[in-house]
Amino acid sequence: MASKSFEDSLHRLEEIVRRLETGDLSLEESLNLFEEGVKASRECGQFLQQAKKRVLQLVKESGGTFRLEMLEKDLQGE
Repeated sequence: MASKSFEDSLHRLEEIVRRLETGDLSLEESLNLFEEGVKASRECGQFLQQAKKRVLQLVKESGGTFRLEMLEKDLQGE
């Protein structure tokens, strides 16, 4: 099975929330969906963490030129 994308996980999480908000589910169905929603939420969080590490920042050097640098250096303290 191919790995899920951020969009796939987010879409599934949104579907789960819509179903839970209807209030038409049994307790067992609600618990199963809740557990699946927690998993999808964690997947989304992992995707966002990976994306954050890949973000580049623009750094001004002496002489007025700019260069791109990985933002990851700033994230290590978080």
